[in-house]
Amino acid sequence: MKINLFKGIAKNVVLLGFVSLFTDLSSQMVFPLIPLFLTGVLNASASIVGIVEGAAETTASLLKVFSGYWSDKIERRKPFVLAGYSLSTITKPLFALATIWPLVLFIRVIERIGKGIRDAPRDAIVAESCDETIRGKAYGFHRAMDGLGSMLGAILAVILFPVLGYKNIFLFAFIPGIFAVLIILFVQEKSDHVKVNSAPKLNLKTLPFNLKFFIFVSSIFALGHFGYAFLLLRAKNMGLSDNVSILLYVLFYTIYTVCSIPSGMLSDKIGRKPVIMLGYLLFAITSLGLAFTSTINSLVIFFIVYGIFYAMIDGVQRAFVADLAPKNLKATALGVFHTFTGIVALPGGYIAGLLWDKISPETTFIYGSSLAIISLSLFLFVKKK
Repeated sequence: MKINLFKGIAKNVVLLGFVSLFTDLSSQMVFPLIPLFLTGVLNASASIVGIVEGAAETTASLLKVFSGYWSDKIERRKPFVLAGYSLSTITKPLFALATIWPLVLFIRVIERIGKGIRDAPRDAIVAESCDETIRGKAYGFHRAMDGLGSMLGAILAVILFPVLGYKNIFLFAFIPGIFAVLIILFVQEKSDHVKVNSAPKLNLKTLPFNLKFFIFVSSIFALGHFGYAFLLLRAKNMGLSDNVSILLYVLFYTIYTVCSIPSGMLSDKIGRKPVIMLGYLLFAITSLGLAFTSTINSLVIFFIVYGIFYAMIDGVQRAFVADLAPKNLKATALGVFHTFTGIVALPGGYIAGLLWDKISPETTFIYGSSLAIISLSLFLFVKKK
């Protein structure tokens, strides 16, 4: 039987896919270099890397619930998407001015404010632009385009880094970001996307208990999900060069991109819950493996498995939130999800960095694996509907 990977994917989803592609092409020329720039040029510790990454994601997350709610309230999505991507684009070149790590932290936080403004309204457009039966595939397509941009950006970083160095790459990253902002102008909102009365006052009591419990479980998981920065530090810890570390990052995003649409389609077929649970299990295995790996070959395998895991949860969790949310609170629910899973990024990143510095890198990965197992156990009590 012939399977059409792109059947049913609406124009808005395609356009937003290209927006994410160009934005992440820009971002991933910069972000994989930030941990290396902090530790190698500015002499920052792993704890500082954790603080920078955690503070950035937490800042973005605090805004997502408000932008999502406001988007539902005024029944508009596009202005938030345009403003958010524009802010992220104009701040990336500012990393070239950084000479101390607090300035990197400040710029990273400002850039992530743009992400906080745009994410929930954008994800709501994706949910509202496709049929519920292919929602997983639609989110999978969007995340695959995001991953493709990340992969291309990282490849460009590998090629250009030896020639341009850190600061010139930060400046060059501005160009693809401009293309992303221009594409947003062609996105068309559906005029009837939230016509089930206006969104009520922002109150978590208005969300179904099952949705809130899922957000609670995914937040515990996010507390232990240390992110790619610590995978890169692990590669450096094993003696690999900056360029080889970035190549491993490219490998991770290649696997993530290839697996995103199939993961979304699988969740449409068998349900979101088993796909997300399998993703949590893969992360637990990957974390435990990274704690004890001692060879480059095994490190490559764990970067691959990490890519599969990330593809299985990144889009599917968003689709699950959209499934569980009331029709007039899609953006609010997505905003609450992004806020709570992101707000734990600061303490999670700090704990991961502190364990790395004060005890050992292995402890960081055991910590991540332990919280993944706890989350997996709690997920058994989340209902599918």
